[in-house]
Amino acid sequence: MKQSTVGRVITKYFSIEDDLKLSSGKTLSNVELAYETYGELNSAKSNAILVCHALTGDAHAAGKYTGNKNEKPGWWEMVIGPGKALDTDKYFVICSNVLGGCKGSTGPASINPETGEKYALDFPIITIEDMVHAQKKLIEYLGIDKLYAVIGGSMGGMQALQWTVSYPNMMKKASIIATTARSSPQQIAFNEVGRQSIILDNNWNRGNYYDQEKAPRSGLAVARMIGHITYLSDASMYQKFGRDLQDKTELSYDFTVDFEVESYLHHQGETFVKRFDAN
Repeated sequence: MKQSTVGRVITKYFSIEDDLKLSSGKTLSNVELAYETYGELNSAKSNAILVCHALTGDAHAAGKYTGNKNEKPGWWEMVIGPGKALDTDKYFVICSNVLGGCKGSTGPASINPETGEKYALDFPIITIEDMVHAQKKLIEYLGIDKLYAVIGGSMGGMQALQWTVSYPNMMKKASIIATTARSSPQQIAFNEVGRQSIILDNNWNRGNYYDQEKAPRSGLAVARMIGHITYLSDASMYQKFGRDLQDKTELSYDFTVDFEVESYLHHQGETFVKRFDAN
C-alpha cells in the first residue's frame, strides 16, 4: 500500500548573512529561520510551493520527527503528502517558522548579539511584510527563482497576499485562505484585550520572564481563549457546542466549568501555554 505521509522529517535552519532591514526602519542581525521541506525539487526548480503558517503555527506542517505512532504529525498533515492536495510526488513543499516566531526562527526568546541576553521586549515589532522579506531570502537560498505557488490561511493568508504585492514576479499563483488584507477594528480590539491579559499577568515582568521560575501562563491562556472565540462564529458555536453541559446533568451554580464551550476554551488555553512563548 502506498504511503500517504511524507514520513520522517527534520527541521533545517537557514541563516541570513546580511542584516535584515525591517518595516520599522530597524535592523536585525544574525537572523535564522527554521524550515522544513517535503518532496523533491525538480531539475527546472519549477515545482516549489511555499506554505505560510498562521499566528501560532510553525514550520512543522507535515510528517513526524520519529517513528513513534503516538507522535502528533505536522499541522497540515491532511493536505501535504503523496496523493494529497499538495502532492509531494509532484511538488516540493516548503514551510518556515515566521520571523519573530518561537519555534526555531529568530524571535524575542533569541539571543540579542548586542547584549548577549535574550531580546524579550527589545525585539523589534515585526510586520507581515518583514516575515515575507525573510521568506524571500530563504527561497533565494534554496536556489528557486519562481515559486509555483504560495499558500496560507489566516495570518498565513496575509503572508501569501503580501507575496503577491512584494514579489509578484517570484510566484506563479497564490492560494489565500480565510484571511484579510488588514485587521479590522474589531480584530485590533480583540488583539489588544489578549495582549493586556498577558501584560497584566503577575509573572509577565515587562517581558523579562525567561530567567524566572514562572512565566505569564495564566495571561497567555486567557489570550488564547479570547483568540479561539474569534476563530468561531456564533452559529458555528451553536452547532459545535450548543448549550450542552460538560460531564454533568445540572448546573453547578458556582464558578466551575459547566458548559462544553467553557471546557473547550479552558482546554485550548491550558495546552497552548505548553508550546508557545507569550512574548
